[in-house]
Parts: sequence; structure tokens; C-alpha cells
Amino acid sequence: MSQSISASRVATLAGDFHRSPAYVGLADALKELIGDGRIGYGTRLPSERELTAALGVSRTTVTRAYAVLRDTGYAEARHGSGTFTRLPGGPTRAHDRALWPTHVSGGVIDLVCAAATAPPGMAAAYAEAAAALPAHLGNHGYYPAGLPDLQAAIASSYDDRGLPTDPEQIIVTTGALAASAVVGAALVGPRERVLMESPTYPNAVQALKTGGGRLVTIPLDPSGWDLDAVGQVLAKHGPRLVHVMPDHHNPTGLVMTEDERAAYARLLSRHGATALVDEAHHTLRLDDDPPLPPFATFSPDAITVGSVSKSIWGGLRMGWIRAPHNLVDTLTRARVGLDLGAPVLEQVLLTQLIGSGLETMLAVHRERLREQRDALVAALHEELPDWTFRVPVGGMALWCHLPSDPPAGATALVIEAERHGVMLAPGPSFAPAGGLDRYLRFPFTVPVPQLQEAVRRVADAWRAVYGTGPASSAVPRRRGGVLVA
Repeated sequence: MSQSISASRVATLAGDFHRSPAYVGLADALKELIGDGRIGYGTRLPSERELTAALGVSRTTVTRAYAVLRDTGYAEARHGSGTFTRLPGGPTRAHDRALWPTHVSGGVIDLVCAAATAPPGMAAAYAEAAAALPAHLGNHGYYPAGLPDLQAAIASSYDDRGLPTDPEQIIVTTGALAASAVVGAALVGPRERVLMESPTYPNAVQALKTGGGRLVTIPLDPSGWDLDAVGQVLAKHGPRLVHVMPDHHNPTGLVMTEDERAAYARLLSRHGATALVDEAHHTLRLDDDPPLPPFATFSPDAITVGSVSKSIWGGLRMGWIRAPHNLVDTLTRARVGLDLGAPVLEQVLLTQLIGSGLETMLAVHRERLREQRDALVAALHEELPDWTFRVPVGGMALWCHLPSDPPAGATALVIEAERHGVMLAPGPSFAPAGGLDRYLRFPFTVPVPQLQEAVRRVADAWRAVYGTGPASSAVPRRRGGVLVA
């Protein structure tokens, strides 16, 4: 049965919302409450008559506010049953458009999806692959494990990193998420647990629940991994699978040291857990530190997933699984249950790129990200000096901590920033078990002028929510269900 919420509870949560006009203020307050989960997804809202009495407003105010919620995707009317909450894109948490890449126009800067445009040379690479395609047209075109030449090329890339790999250990997929879904379907059944960090990449959470496994989370400290805590959680919950992102973690940008990788691997071995290592960002090293050994170097039973969608271009939906020999058949069978293989053209393209051209594209991509990262850091220091963050040595985003004094968090800011023409994902989007509303992911994946403009708009939104003076010295008043100065 659907949950419901009383009119008195809604009135308490909404607070003294702004009333210029009142229906907009009420709609804004309800959007925030639905977005950050205080009013749950699929909850039946009070009737218009009940909420009118509880708030002391006109019936027209509530009617128009509910209409705004329906028009913007935060509610739906069910004939004979009432008005129920929903979220744009589905039952995700806290304005979680990180799960739903958007197409925007009209001057809106979309920083929800941390992905860059294609590097120079991509069109020519596709043309070259298309020219080689006729050689593959004489067979059925199904390759559940991948084109043999591509398997060999990916295996060779692991050899070059110091992790000996046979081509048979590689299963080619349509991206790292598809690879994670295969692993989830194969290894995590309804009775088994999967351990994930919080924060983490939200799409990975959905992918690993493919087999119906139960999620267990462990906080990831802003300064790094707490291995003592990891050991305690492993001992208490006995997860079958442990999801880790040791290289340029999304969203924090953290990098696990070599000693941490070895210690983490020992913990997994001691407790009989298998690591699922997400290496989607491992090539996005922006500073001069030497690359670290793959996590699987220390954990022979680990399953590694990789991708070129972040390191090259999101439109090139190519990823892979590197599996221990004893799991290859199990994973291949699970993969066939989801699809029968990746597109041949893209496989030919990636095979050619790994052979020649990939490093040139990566160098261009990294240089572009480095310039954009530095510009974003400078703009935030100038416009929002109270915000704190670590400057990541790689990856595609800053993980920003909002000052602790303001009484509302990132969800309220994201709502206001969208009015100013910037779309961002707040911390709760990356929290599988909720929380993290003092954090905001700020990608540096668009050109420098757009980043600088985005920061100016977000700074305006920040002042609109919290006032123009220092947050700690402002005199608060209620607006849209949150305290603002």
C-alpha cells in the first residue's frame, strides 16, 4: 500500500514558505521536501481541502501549487485516489539526475552528467573503423565475449600495467555499467550482500542490484579509506561482493595508495569477499604522479571493470570485464542473459584505437580536463571562498563541502541553482543510504568560460538561498521550507 502524509505534517515540514506568490513558494517547499526524501517517493499528499486548512491559505494556492508539482514531474494525480509524489526520471533520491543525463538548451549549463565532449579525431576514427567493417560482415556478428582481437588488445593493456592477463579473461560490454550489471546478475543473488561506499556513483548502485542483492554501505571519509572500519563491516555482514573505486573515485576524486590497496586486498581475502574494482576513471590522471598498480595485482580474485566512455567519449559505449579464470564462464552466461554482445563497429573502432591513437586522444582529453579543473578551482576560490574541497589529482569533478553554518544543504542550493540556469547533483544523489546534504559534486567537464559562468550563477543562487552576507552572521528567515538570510 502507498504511504500517506498528513496535512499537519506537511505544514510543519514546509514551514513559513515565501508567499510572493504563495503558490510558487508552496510548490518550491514541496519540491525540496520531495527531492531530499523528507516526503518519500510515491507518498499520497493531503487533499487540497485538508492542506488548505492546515496552512491557512486559500484553496487556490494549494490547487495551483499541486498543479506546478504535476507539471514539473514531482507529483501525479491518480483518478479517485489523490495526488502522489514522484521525481523527474523515476524513484531516485534527492534530485538525482546523476542517473538521468539530460538534454538541455536555452543557456542552461548542465553539470549533472560528468562527461566531456568527444576529443579531436573521433569522427576520423569512426570512418576508419567503418572502412574495416566489411571484413566482419560475413558472419553472424554476435560476440558475447567480444571480438577476439579486441579481447587481446585489452588484455595486453593490463600486461603493460603489470597485471598479466589472458585474452580469455576479457568480456567486452557496452560500458562499465553494463559490465557491473553482468557481475551483479551473476554473483549477487537475493540472499547475498554487496558492500558499497558512501558516497559512490549512483548508477553503479542500480547496476549491482540487478541480481536482487542486499546493499550494505560504509562511509568513505573525505580524507580517504578507513580500513579498520572496512574490516569491521566485512566481519559483521559478510558481503559476497565489495565495490571499490581506487583510482580517482567518483565523486570524491580520492586515490587509494599502494599500501592501502594491499591492505584492503588482505581484508577481502581474510573474509572471503570478492572485489569488484571500478576502473572507469583510472586513465584520467591529471598530475605527474606515476600510475599505481591495478588493485587486482594485490587481489587475484578481484573482478575489474573498465571503460573508455569517461576517458574518451560517452558516446563510445564500450567497456569490459577482466575476470579471474574460474569466473569467466559464469560471467559470460550471465552476460548472455542480458545481451548478446557489443556493436561490432565500436569494437573494431576500439581495437584500432588501442593499437594506435588512443594515447594521443587521452593526452588531449587530460590536458583539457587539467585546464578546466584549474579554472574551476580558481573561480570557486574567488566567488565562494567559504566552500572547501580537495583539488583532485585526476577524475572529472570537485567534491565540494558546503559551510557548516547554513541551516540548509546542497539540495536546497541545487533547486535554486536550477532557477539560475545551472543543473548540478547534490550529495544525497551519491549516498545509497541517504545523507551527505552538505556536499555537492561540481564537474569540470565543460569549457572554461562555461565553468566560470556556472560558478557565477551558483554563487548568485547561494546568496539567494542564504543571503548576501556571511552565513554565520545572517539573520535567518524562512523561505521555501529552509532558513535563508
